[in-house]
Amino acid sequence: MKTFTATPADIEKKWYVIDAEGVVLGRLASIIAMRLRGKHKPSFTPSMDMGDNIIVINADKVQLTGRKRDKPNYWHTGYPGGIKSRTTGQILEGAHPERVVMQAVKRMLPGGPLSRQQMTNLRVYAGTEHGHEAQKPEIIDVKAMNSKNTREVK
Repeated sequence: MKTFTATPADIEKKWYVIDAEGVVLGRLASIIAMRLRGKHKPSFTPSMDMGDNIIVINADKVQLTGRKRDKPNYWHTGYPGGIKSRTTGQILEGAHPERVVMQAVKRMLPGGPLSRQQMTNLRVYAGTEHGHEAQKPEIIDVKAMNSKNTREVK
């Protein structure tokens, strides 16, 4: 018996839409990361970009458990004394709330050139509109997968 290794000719990519409204961020990010890598496919090969294209809508309505909205996110400008921070809640209420979902998914992928390539297959939108109707994306209902995936809006 030989181990199957996928080649670029074997890879078949599909398009999926995920509605993030009311879904817990960490659970959403882990499902997206698994699908971006292609681990849900029986022909998964770790060294190939086998994942599907994922479109996330309503990223601004994602839910966080506990006190994670108050957790500070730090970054450095590159200048001396240039450390800055913003809480996750401030980012979600700001101009680019989709960055919270992008960062959560990015941190669930292994680091390296392949992960950066797989992140290009992710498109995140704060609202309900997206411009990918021509690809005929299928809908993934994350809320129906597990009752713990959703959170009541308080």
